[in-house]
Amino acid sequence: MGKTGKEHRIPLTSEMRDLLLSLPRGEPHDLVFPAPKGGKLSINTLRATMIRMHEANLTRGGHGYIDPNIRNRKAVPHGLRSTFRDWALELGYDREMAEMQLSHSIGSEVERSYRRSDNVERRRAMMEAWARFLRGEKTDTVVNIGGRR
Repeated sequence: MGKTGKEHRIPLTSEMRDLLLSLPRGEPHDLVFPAPKGGKLSINTLRATMIRMHEANLTRGGHGYIDPNIRNRKAVPHGLRSTFRDWALELGYDREMAEMQLSHSIGSEVERSYRRSDNVERRRAMMEAWARFLRGEKTDTVVNIGGRR
């Protein structure tokens, strides 16, 4: 189920598929990310993990993980979604594809009633490019237009 309350298919990258296939299957491992004491992870698990990472980085003498756009605000899980959205915009991916990937409602109620496809294959290509970006691989060519070389 996605954020819209409807089924949300998520195109997996090859790394995601490999990871999922390597996990134990069946009870008690029917969840991809089970809680250490059983059941589902709480909604705050990722937030708490990011806070611990921030604190550990500060303890090691680092600067922690701060949102560069908001002074002294610690990075939060929603920032990961925002990073994807900015990346998609910067690389020229279709707005609707990016919004679909984030499980956001797009278009008017009438438009949504006529939309039958979730464009999973187009979104799969976008997610493969996102994975390359996260691995630090070059994803496109930057062209210098009239600037310094």
